[in-house]
Amino acid sequence: MELLSGLYYNLKGLALALRVRRLLFLGMLRFLILLAVTLAAAGLVAAYHQEVLEILWARPEGGWLVWIWHLVSWFLALLLLLLSTVLSYLFSQVVFSVWLMDQMSRWTERMLTGEVGRAPGASWTRELLYLVGQEIPRAVVPVLVALGVLLLGWLTPLGPLVAVLSSAVTVVFLAWDNTDLVPARRLVPFRERFRFLVKNLAFHLGFGLPFLIPVANILFLSYAPVGATLFHVEREKRSPKAGAMERPTGKPVPAA
Repeated sequence: MELLSGLYYNLKGLALALRVRRLLFLGMLRFLILLAVTLAAAGLVAAYHQEVLEILWARPEGGWLVWIWHLVSWFLALLLLLLSTVLSYLFSQVVFSVWLMDQMSRWTERMLTGEVGRAPGASWTRELLYLVGQEIPRAVVPVLVALGVLLLGWLTPLGPLVAVLSSAVTVVFLAWDNTDLVPARRLVPFRERFRFLVKNLAFHLGFGLPFLIPVANILFLSYAPVGATLFHVEREKRSPKAGAMERPTGKPVPAA
């Protein structure tokens, strides 16, 4: 049930964002920034790939070693491209996207409730700096976990099963990166917010399922903050106690 609920809020948020001009613009801007940073990083890979390969292994004069050298060259290019994509995502998230995600979340909350919930006495600058700081563990942890799971797959014969597990772990953290916007803006401690993730894994897995769709996942990722904010707003409307996690009280997180 929670799995379907997560999927529902992602789709509902996308539908809302595509109807509201401001949300549509912010999501498109986020997409274009990520695309520009990724293309720039890919350009650097293309420019320095040969130099890196020459440092690691100079091209053999001839024979079968040349074929192996070409295979290593292609593998290195793919590895550098993957690394550049990951670093581009992390860079754009911390430097640019966290602000855009927060703006999309704020606009959605204000549109639905007439106001933006904030921590008592917290200025907008403090909230933004806190969000930027929290984006680092939210962005770095998923990448490290996913890479660790993939490495486990390379070292064991359970490749297909591990690949599925790695995908599930990745989308759960990507979903949390969005559902965590509201409580992080209200300065809820990291430990309490992470506890909320653990208690609602099925919801986050459902929310993140669209992120597995090739090409379309870029669209879903760009507008995911809208659906995540919808979830928190409607959750608080259903039960006032459900909002305890978002308030910086230090109380246990109730299950959704």
